[in-house]
Amino acid sequence: MNIKTIARLAGVSVATVSKIINNYPDIGEETRQRVLKIMEETGYRPSSSAKTLATKKSNLVGVVFAGKLNVDFSHPFFVEVINAFKKQIGLLGYDLLFFSNEKFLDQGEDYLARSKYFQVDGCIIIAGDEVESSVSDLDASPIPCIGIDIEMNGQNSCYIMSDNEKISTKVVEQFYINGYRDLGFIGLQRASLVMQHREKAFKQSLKQFSLEEKPEWLVYSQDYAATDGYEAAKQLLQADVLPRAVFAATDLLAFGAVRAFKEAGLRVPEDIAVAGCDDIEACRYSDPPLTTVKQDTDKIGRLAAMILFDLMNKQMDNRCIKVEPELVLRRSCGTLLAYQ
Repeated sequence: MNIKTIARLAGVSVATVSKIINNYPDIGEETRQRVLKIMEETGYRPSSSAKTLATKKSNLVGVVFAGKLNVDFSHPFFVEVINAFKKQIGLLGYDLLFFSNEKFLDQGEDYLARSKYFQVDGCIIIAGDEVESSVSDLDASPIPCIGIDIEMNGQNSCYIMSDNEKISTKVVEQFYINGYRDLGFIGLQRASLVMQHREKAFKQSLKQFSLEEKPEWLVYSQDYAATDGYEAAKQLLQADVLPRAVFAATDLLAFGAVRAFKEAGLRVPEDIAVAGCDDIEACRYSDPPLTTVKQDTDKIGRLAAMILFDLMNKQMDNRCIKVEPELVLRRSCGTLLAYQ
């Protein structure tokens, strides 16, 4: 049983059945009741495609985890953002359709074609590393898109991220307040847009406080994992003189660095202070508890949902939204022991 059969049994067009399914007012009551009666007698339940035929809306939002590397459901930041987005967009009447890219990476990913095939009303794009060129095609298309940690400039696109410049600035300011003047940085070799912003702001903050930028105190990890932070910190330990405090661009990198410092006989924070970024759950239970910068994942997710909803309803122009981060003080940065 399908919409065409219902239309034939009722002696009306498919378009008329679609309008009745979607409660359009321009259908005679007699016709409406006849079609509804046939639907009830046959047990027919309208499919999403039948509703889409009349409304031109699927109420589906595509979720694109763009990039070959480092963005998946194991990343705490993106999991929290997507959960908040899912709840908010669900309240607005939309379901999520997740796009997988593993099978298509070697064949030329085409997010735009797949978005059209599934008739999604809009897309949320989560940025990883080595983002596929197909994302640019989706950005430039008429399909409304909201990017998370990825710059999007299409006429029907917006993007949202934490204010990454302020993330680094807050850490350097706190180190400075604590009396530290020799500061190091652990970044990423494959610098994404977010990492570029954090490193640039770190260096600018050093200049702001007249602090010296030493190349041997700027080290870069292969990846985001704690093991990568560990290896980067071991590289830092080879310097003739060590920094007094280190800002790791993510919490996982910071955890690895703390381990490396302890193995080298250094006390954290007495000998070397450490701060991270993201405020994942493990920060409060690490030894010592990790000072970090909290990204408001709930706000980012909910804002992304509302912005995309407005884009889909042509009530929003292209723009970038930055969300204020929050410094969370704990013992690893050498502040008062009262901070837990």
